[in-house]
Amino acid sequence: MSLLGVLTGAVSVAIFKIAAFGVDPFQTFMAGLDALVPVQFGTLYVIANAVLFFFALIFDRHYIGLATFINLFLLGYVVQFSYDTLRMIPLLADPTLGVRIVCIIVGIVAICFGSAFYITADLGVSTYDAVALIMANTWKWWKFKYIRIITDSVCVIIGCTLYLMAGGQWENIPAIAGIGTVITAFFMGPLIEFFNEKCARPFLYGKKRG
Repeated sequence: MSLLGVLTGAVSVAIFKIAAFGVDPFQTFMAGLDALVPVQFGTLYVIANAVLFFFALIFDRHYIGLATFINLFLLGYVVQFSYDTLRMIPLLADPTLGVRIVCIIVGIVAICFGSAFYITADLGVSTYDAVALIMANTWKWWKFKYIRIITDSVCVIIGCTLYLMAGGQWENIPAIAGIGTVITAFFMGPLIEFFNEKCARPFLYGKKRG
């Protein structure tokens, strides 16, 4: 379930990139970093997550598990492979507005479906998720949902700043921090819970009973 969830999430990020309506906050940060640093995205993703991994390792190892390592070593490369593969499809090579709208819908559904399986499996969290969880549950700074809003906002601001520093244009900002970013922030929670109830939990408990 962890593997399925993480890989589905990775493919959804590639679909978000094709839609060009913005991505989730952490991917906005990664997009800015990718634009500025001349390193392959998959490798850059591993480096960024390694830094966050050591943060979790130092302050609360409870959040480190199988899914953490799958995120750390596989997700970036799967995103790049999925994006390159999908772009070979003529319809997605130069998508029209209608195709982009379909992509953003599919991307949101896919990332929420994947997150439901990944979270329900309870085998660790991504290094980025661990940061807000440690601040909320270990350090007791504030409620998780508020801290997550702050960390997400910081990611978007830093990502956009790095993108502009790399020579990106203001008019292209919506491609990494657009309507898709806003929709993800507001609708991921309810959709993840829906997939938890309808798919992930029945799948997990069914396997246990079997």
